[in-house]
Amino acid sequence: MFWRGVWGYLPANIIQGLVGFGSIVVFTRLLTPEDFGRYAIAFSVMTLFHVATFSWLEASMARFWAAEKGRSLADHFLTLYRTAAVMTAAVLPVFALILWVLPIGLGLKLAIAAGVAGIPIRCLSKLAQERFRASGAVRKSATLDIFVSLGGFGFGVVAALLGAGAASPLIGLGLAPLLTLPFILPGELRLARGGTLYRERLWSYARYGYPIAAGLGLSLVMASTDRFLLDAFLGPAAVGAYHAGYSLASRTLDVLFIWLGAAGTPALIMAWERGTREGFLAAAREQASTFILIGLPAAVGVALVARPMAEFMIGEDLRTAAASVTPVIALSALLSGITAYYLSQSFVLGRRTDRLLVTLCIPAAANVLLNLALVPPMGVMGAAIATTLSFAVGALASIVMGRRIGVAMPIPWTTLGRCGLASGLMAAVVLVLPAWGGLGELILKAGVGAVVYGMAVLVLNAAGMRDVAGRLVQARTRRATA
Repeated sequence: MFWRGVWGYLPANIIQGLVGFGSIVVFTRLLTPEDFGRYAIAFSVMTLFHVATFSWLEASMARFWAAEKGRSLADHFLTLYRTAAVMTAAVLPVFALILWVLPIGLGLKLAIAAGVAGIPIRCLSKLAQERFRASGAVRKSATLDIFVSLGGFGFGVVAALLGAGAASPLIGLGLAPLLTLPFILPGELRLARGGTLYRERLWSYARYGYPIAAGLGLSLVMASTDRFLLDAFLGPAAVGAYHAGYSLASRTLDVLFIWLGAAGTPALIMAWERGTREGFLAAAREQASTFILIGLPAAVGVALVARPMAEFMIGEDLRTAAASVTPVIALSALLSGITAYYLSQSFVLGRRTDRLLVTLCIPAAANVLLNLALVPPMGVMGAAIATTLSFAVGALASIVMGRRIGVAMPIPWTTLGRCGLASGLMAAVVLVLPAWGGLGELILKAGVGAVVYGMAVLVLNAAGMRDVAGRLVQARTRRATA
């Protein structure tokens, strides 16, 4: 199931990556540095509000689908969709009132309003996508993802050209999923027909999902505290520069981890719920090795080409400061991805999401303190260092707490060592290449680095890739002979 999902979700994640980088290229040029900074703040507020209100429903759809059968499936769907409707009617007016009285500028206020207004729409679309993913309907999930990604980018660009300012990307994020609802929502609601909303079921979902939502919220605190403090100390232009560099590094790693996690999480749940412990450990080691094999060189590669990548992708007013923080944020994104999509699965599998919440409190508190200490004297670099250190603390906390609840995720140390050596060889070669600047240097270093890393992986047999390549060659030879 894991590898079927990996290949099935590959096109969607390629599109996500292109859209993510395209957004940096386009919006850092169409928006002023101040508006790009306001967009970054509004995006953080929108994401925090989404997590606080609707993410627990999405998590429950993903986790409990595999355990439901027969009539209880209708109860499952009715509970989730009816609760989503009630939450929408209850929380949006309250948030609108709070936003109206907040003493902030009109541009930031409109950007936040545009983002929050689209949250219920994205929740309905996300519930359907989580159901597709949990049931193994890879094509449906990937197609929905592709449309929302491309549509959101396209609508955002149009809004920016029409002068919507900081709200432009957030308008696109609401309009794209809205267009998908006529095609997916009727079918999902039919699955709820004849169901019953039992209070016990809803409470079980809340007990499972709210700690996850709170954990996501704490993760977002770690990822957004720096922006709020930069705005307070240095203004929105500094936020824009930092967000551009942060996006450049984190988007690369996020796309990889979201791609692997989309396939990996359902596969781990299936292995845990319906397989043996030995089968689960084998599946977990395979996933961890794949994460390291792909994620580690990606982080090192982003750090190596930070300057030419910024010159090519980021507007001139933002690129210098953005390039300076990109290498540090690359390490932060690697730690964040491995923790969120692998190490933290201990708490999902063991249904101990309360412990996940406790685990995330530690790095969240460290992040706030580190940002308060480092942002005033060091600016954007202090924010990057603080975020990276807090994610390192989070990874260590997840390992320790996961073992305490009896669901220890195996760590493939041999793969980590071999991939680390291969990444070091890649870095040694790339660092001696000429620094032409811009797209030419980016293509040269990325291409040479990929070739060197690939050869080193095969020689070292990192993650068993030489064995896999040998089996593929033998199979191809047998087919050719036949």
